[in-house]
Amino acid sequence: MAKRDFYDVLGVDRNASAEELKKAYRRKAKELHPDRNSENPDAEAQFKEVNEAYDALKDPDKKAAYDRYGHAAFDGGMGAGQGGRPGGFGGNADFASAFSDVFEDLFGDFVGGGRGNARSRATRGSDLRYNMRISLEEAYSGTRRTIRVPRLSECESCSGTGAEGGAEPVTCPTCSGMGKVRAQQGFFTVERTCPTCGGSGQIVKNPCKVCTGSGRVEKEASLSVNIPAGVETGTRIRLSGEGEAGLRGGPSGDLYIFVNVAEHQIFKRDDLTLHCRVPVSMARAALGGEVEVPTIDGGRSRVKVPAGSQSGRQMRLRGKGMPALRGGGQGDMLIELAVETPVNLTQRQKELLQEFEKLSAENNPESSGFFDKVKGFWDGMKG
Repeated sequence: MAKRDFYDVLGVDRNASAEELKKAYRRKAKELHPDRNSENPDAEAQFKEVNEAYDALKDPDKKAAYDRYGHAAFDGGMGAGQGGRPGGFGGNADFASAFSDVFEDLFGDFVGGGRGNARSRATRGSDLRYNMRISLEEAYSGTRRTIRVPRLSECESCSGTGAEGGAEPVTCPTCSGMGKVRAQQGFFTVERTCPTCGGSGQIVKNPCKVCTGSGRVEKEASLSVNIPAGVETGTRIRLSGEGEAGLRGGPSGDLYIFVNVAEHQIFKRDDLTLHCRVPVSMARAALGGEVEVPTIDGGRSRVKVPAGSQSGRQMRLRGKGMPALRGGGQGDMLIELAVETPVNLTQRQKELLQEFEKLSAENNPESSGFFDKVKGFWDGMKG
């Protein structure tokens, strides 16, 4: 496939100045960085394409050659240099150097000891955590929440450089950009963090008035978060690049949403299964009948109670539980019967129950079996 025009890749005009090229490159590189585009399979290739374009256009000689010959200036077709090697500016031999320069321009870091071995400390921003509490109904259907997150963001006034007007920091004169200084104490050499630059290797001559030279300001960000159906307590949702801004052009950190699903007054959750304890009267449990139960989606289901049901008996409603996260089926709901003993009886009710007790001595199989076992136990102890 034919290569795209380098100016189109960066989104600039052919007459763009060096500063305009640099700003366009930084914008594109941050936008397409693979760490911020984990869901885009083409991000890495696009990121490399931007790096290649800027590497060619930032150098005046390479830019002049490209403006005259196009991509042919870098494919080895412009003649041979010394030793029979291809001429021009391309070739794999220059890849490491070009990639080093790319990171230098993106992060302000002097890679590989170039430019007097100065090394700025481009630092990735901190990750942030946000605890979100949702209801079981929201976990069932999924929801979208807007949250407000206080964080350190890149200063717009200085574009994160910390210098007034967006000027680039300069190499620290005390440590020559190394971030550390050495002092001789007798036979020992002691190395410590540079007191002038604080270990960054660079200083800001004219600090930005908005961020006082830090390159970052505290702002409250409003973010829309999509909570998928099926989440449970402990589910972690990652928002790439929504953490704190990096220092000196470093990438932003990530924001992690930790989900906590609140306890429900009716349902209890066990993975994909929902449990619902339903009270039934003693008469209904004995005679059988139907009971109406709620479902998590707000609906109702009628469940048949078999005659002679005991407390703890369970009945299953297929597909009425929780959905699996990111698809993969639906759980069930288990109905557990709780047979109630009536309280605050009237005199007439007591009389009827006493009469019922006399007539139903042989209709309680569990009681009969239990007391037969007890009698055998006591007889065994006497023997």
